[in-house]
Amino acid sequence: MKPKVFLLRVFTWWNGATLGTLLWTARFGELVGTDEYGNRYYRTKNGRIDPTLGFERRWVIYKGLVEASTIGPAWHGWMHHTVDTPPTVEKVTPKPWWKPHRPNLTGTPAAYRPTGSTLTKNRRPKATGDYKPWVPGR
Repeated sequence: MKPKVFLLRVFTWWNGATLGTLLWTARFGELVGTDEYGNRYYRTKNGRIDPTLGFERRWVIYKGLVEASTIGPAWHGWMHHTVDTPPTVEKVTPKPWWKPHRPNLTGTPAAYRPTGSTLTKNRRPKATGDYKPWVPGR
């Protein structure tokens, strides 16, 4: 491991898994599967129940920056104990009303910017004159 990568793993949590998380995962984790974004999903070995929680621990090691919105709907259900079987065991069939999963784009150039926003290239439409400001004492 390069020195820069090693220091990032030790001192930052947003650039992937920290060194402590990797050691914890190697010792107590069992790989369950990988999603289309390259995120790896783990649970405690043999599905052991954590005595303090009352259920098995589940966690994800993100590929690249840590961004929770990159977890798709199928894995989200498993991570939050909504379903017991991971998408690698039981195929998740999308419902007709489901839209394709998109990560949160806030803060990126692809973020939604409505008309009139100071960050858009468009100009706000001219005022129509139907606004009357409040004047005190009237």
